[in-house]
Amino acid sequence: MKDIVKVEGLNKSFGDHHVVKDLSFEVREGEILCFLGPNGAGKSTTINILCGILGYDSGVIEYNGVDVKQCLNQFKQKLGVVPQDLALYEDLSAEKNVNFFASLYGLKGEELKKRTEEALEFVALYDRKDDKVSTFSGGMKRRLNIACAIAHKPELVIMDEPTVGIDPQSRNHILSAIKELRDEGMTILYTTHYMEEVEEISTRILIMDSGNIIAEGTSESLKEDIFDERQFILELENDEKLNTDQFYRVEGVKKVEKKDENLVITTMKNVENLDKIISVVIKSKSKIKNLFCRTASLENVFLKLTGKSLRD
Repeated sequence: MKDIVKVEGLNKSFGDHHVVKDLSFEVREGEILCFLGPNGAGKSTTINILCGILGYDSGVIEYNGVDVKQCLNQFKQKLGVVPQDLALYEDLSAEKNVNFFASLYGLKGEELKKRTEEALEFVALYDRKDDKVSTFSGGMKRRLNIACAIAHKPELVIMDEPTVGIDPQSRNHILSAIKELRDEGMTILYTTHYMEEVEEISTRILIMDSGNIIAEGTSESLKEDIFDERQFILELENDEKLNTDQFYRVEGVKKVEKKDENLVITTMKNVENLDKIISVVIKSKSKIKNLFCRTASLENVFLKLTGKSLRD
């Protein structure tokens, strides 16, 4: 896949505060790139620079191999932005909102009308096209915000936390719409505070902290790279005679502990030893009621890398 956007050595300071520090990454054609970072990581500043809202002190941003400073108008024409804060005219209808924003990209006449209708149909708001935005729910406003950003069919769409504060049904609709946009050829740069969204839609992930990228990869590759352990949780009966020290004789077992009446066995991920663990239980005359395997989550990866929760 070619790089649509390439960032090299980007720096941005506010007074003495160096927010973005020699930042480099690329956005590849046809991907859904999820951009994660705790508050204060420099993520929002980076997004605002890419959207053209903020300038930067040094570095290079390329669009299709050309410095954006040399093709700024062309870049903006190919860019769609879904901001975190709703950018809508409450007293206008849904149709007039989409019509207005699409016209800023030079669409006119029948083409403008067609693109407006297509965008409203895509976000399932065509039947409410004549209603004022002020009558819409939060989820409907978020969907309309997306329609305004995609009516001109951009090559790259930047979505900054587009599902904040909405109901699960609207969130599911938006996530499905994002995957459909990707299938139609658009490239998505997506930020969110919800790890389950990243798990569902991302094709690649960037994790940013202290002004720079500290990890990148797919959800699965990040888990593989950061964690080399897994846990077996056993719910047992008749475990009075079970000697937990016996599990340490099993290859790969690193830790054995009792938690909430369950036995939790931490073992190396690349060692296949479940059969031997079960054998220890059987020999002790205990009975396994339930058994679960727990591997690292993306939230675990994030906490391991940044030492912060996403909502700090």
